[in-house]
Amino acid sequence: MSDLVSILTPTYNAEKFIRATIASVQNQTYQNWEMILVDDGSTDQTVSIIEEFAQKDDRLKLHQLEKNSGNGFARNTALGKARGRYIAYLDADDLWFPEKLDKQIDFLESTKTYFTFSFYDCIDEEGNDLKRRVEAPVPLTYKQLFFCNYVGNLTAVYDADYFGKISLPASQKRQDWRLWLTILKQLKTVDAVPEALAFYRIRKDSISASKFKLIKHNFGVYREFHGYNLVFAVLLMIRFLFTQLIIKRRYIKSK
Repeated sequence: MSDLVSILTPTYNAEKFIRATIASVQNQTYQNWEMILVDDGSTDQTVSIIEEFAQKDDRLKLHQLEKNSGNGFARNTALGKARGRYIAYLDADDLWFPEKLDKQIDFLESTKTYFTFSFYDCIDEEGNDLKRRVEAPVPLTYKQLFFCNYVGNLTAVYDADYFGKISLPASQKRQDWRLWLTILKQLKTVDAVPEALAFYRIRKDSISASKFKLIKHNFGVYREFHGYNLVFAVLLMIRFLFTQLIIKRRYIKSK
């Protein structure tokens, strides 16, 4: 029997997107999964929409936080409730291709590795294909990841039997990048399934849409996560910006 995959999905005021996100999971050709949705105090119809789906599919697990506590706290809460061997991430506005889990679990098992990711395509708020594909170096090394987060959160899968459940302080930003750095520090390199297996939705109001906030949070990775002093962190951030603006652009392809 195939191993259980736990899909962690924090939600907050996602009524516009959550139906499509859940449907993209239900349409997976790999069917042994649980989707743990932790709602972070939504004030719209997000919870009622999830409940509607959950009544018909017991693989969907809804948990509600008593107050808005942030995406990191919600994600850690979902992790704590996960029962699967494999941990996967999917935000409430992103989508998976139907064969996403099948191809990645097969890759992990056939190569006897413990972590993988994939490329992804970009869509706008209305779901229109932007004809843009985000790729990454393959294999990806720890050093490359140190200067740029090439791993799309919606594409990553890791083996919790090998690593355990990896949680990070919920108050920290860029949790995803910190998580991949923690994993790559052990593995040194990781191979991606070298094709697009997900749609990343670009939203005007998202944190990643704010370049200033993005710089601030990435700088925090060098200062807080790695513990470097201010001067060295600034130098690393300069290298990061060069990688982000020049080198990473080579991996963004027109379809």
